Amino acid sequence: MKLTKVIVENFRCYQAPFEMTIDDFTAVIGRNDIGKSAILDALAIFFERDKMDQNDASMGGDRESVKITCEFDDLPESLDIDAGNKTTLQSEYLLNNNDRLEITKEYNGTLASPKATKIHARALHPNGKGYSDLLSLKNADLKRRATDLGIDLSNCNKTVNAEIRQAIWNSRKDTRLSDTLVDLQKETGKQVWSSLQQYLPTYWLFKSDRASTDQDSEAQDPLKAAISEAVKAVEDELSSITARVEKEVKKIAALTLAKLAEMDPELSGSLDPVISTKKWETNFNTSITGDNGIPLNKRGSGVRRLILLSFFRAQVEASIENKTNASVIYAIEEPETSQHPKNQRLLLSTLQQLTSDPSRQVIITTHTPMLARAIPDTKLRFIHTEGPNRALAVGGGNLNRDIAKSLGVLPDHNVKLFIAVEGPHDISFLSEMSKVLNNSDPNLPNLPMLELDGKLIFVPMGGSCLAMWADRLSEIGRPEIHICDRDNEPPTQPKSEGHIEEINARDGCVAFCTEKREMENYIHPDAIKEAYEKNGMTIELPDSFNDFDDVPKIVAQAVHNSSCGNEWEELDAKKQKDKSSRAKKIINGEAAKKMTVERLKEVDPKDEVISWMNEIQSKVTMDQ
Repeated sequence: MKLTKVIVENFRCYQAPFEMTIDDFTAVIGRNDIGKSAILDALAIFFERDKMDQNDASMGGDRESVKITCEFDDLPESLDIDAGNKTTLQSEYLLNNNDRLEITKEYNGTLASPKATKIHARALHPNGKGYSDLLSLKNADLKRRATDLGIDLSNCNKTVNAEIRQAIWNSRKDTRLSDTLVDLQKETGKQVWSSLQQYLPTYWLFKSDRASTDQDSEAQDPLKAAISEAVKAVEDELSSITARVEKEVKKIAALTLAKLAEMDPELSGSLDPVISTKKWETNFNTSITGDNGIPLNKRGSGVRRLILLSFFRAQVEASIENKTNASVIYAIEEPETSQHPKNQRLLLSTLQQLTSDPSRQVIITTHTPMLARAIPDTKLRFIHTEGPNRALAVGGGNLNRDIAKSLGVLPDHNVKLFIAVEGPHDISFLSEMSKVLNNSDPNLPNLPMLELDGKLIFVPMGGSCLAMWADRLSEIGRPEIHICDRDNEPPTQPKSEGHIEEINARDGCVAFCTEKREMENYIHPDAIKEAYEKNGMTIELPDSFNDFDDVPKIVAQAVHNSSCGNEWEELDAKKQKDKSSRAKKIINGEAAKKMTVERLKEVDPKDEVISWMNEIQSKVTMDQ
């Protein structure tokens, strides 16, 4: 399941209902104390990673009705809510008008320890007397209801509640649906909620004001887990040691009592040696030190936070390692805190790469213009005041100017160039190709180094970035290079022909169009095979790809044929797409690292990639 929306009401600064859509990567921006952290904390309460307290209830709102709502898609295909008999959310009419699952938890904020007093699913549910409350009825009540309505149950299994409900609902010529709050705390509704628990995303919140020591729980937990695993691996040997020690201690204790009996038989008879043991794990304390012996506690705040953030990620991944289809939401407050600008850019890139896994989502908060500028604008959620309430603006279009004005997202005078591409995988491709070419010709640029130095910013055109607002940087006056996929095979014109012409008509801007289908067509098949071999998989690929082959699909199919028993054609479209997406990530990442100048020359005889790099180098070295 993936989170698509959160709504809060009567929670802290949000008295009126406040709705925010959630993407694979979502950046919540706005000035200090506008309510960014409140959204993340509300999610922590909903997913039961934290408990609500009285101070979370809005001071000016209805404190007895604090509501946190989450909407999800990528829902389970079936649920077991009736002793092994499967049903679906669709057949139980538990989806909203967007065909998504919308769950509301309501809390009483006046209680000393507020807890969820109501749990509902907002759904398009059958209405009308006798039809709207079936999920709250037990088996006997369902059969009685069917009898009262004159419904024949001879064609269904009367021991299976889901079948009885379907028979009742299907008895109506037209199933009338209305927006309904379906109780998930009674009878079948309660079973539905219980069954859904295993599919909910795992939510992890890394706060900006957390303690930064090597005794912090996120630093300790992965190390403790490693200790536990190591102890478990030698459990038999340790048990033998424990038994031997106990035997020797009991022997001495018995001799002691025997001697005591010689002097006071009554006292010795009332004594019995009791040996208590501790867990072996408690014998090990952990601390993190550098090569010079300086513990983490004594390092700078930026280093401490960076290391602890890494431990946080390690803990999350370890916690879900053995789960199937586990989805995770990383929520990180102000990842830029205490970080050098280079580390900020590197950290942002790392967090964005996490979402290349379809089961991962990342939510960050920031009020730093530099980070906001480097994030695709469709991923931005700008919280601002509108009268007495908070309002939300999603980046894109004309809103970008207002967002930029509010945050001060204006010229970073170190930036020499913006490189606009179609998506994050293209960034990986260009970065790796630049390193390959730079190693053989230092006159060609090393794009990762230029990015870390702040001299260039990549712009994924899947949603133009905030720095591109207001007529594509016309007010900032920085050069742009756009590299667009052709997609269409000649004689059909390139997909982005109009965009390319527009960019090339502007001063200081250049747009390229690939002569092949897309970036993946510039990766040699041998590099792709080596990337998979590194992960222990041998796949069969052609000696070369045609210019307009769908390379990710070809590779995904080869991987599937190598590791799965069923045919590729038997997969539904979504699974094929997911496998192609994973292949795309590996092709532009690990496979691109296996490229050489010779391999690039073989797949790119016209030196297109080199021509792009030459243009980039000329732009970043020219005087502004």
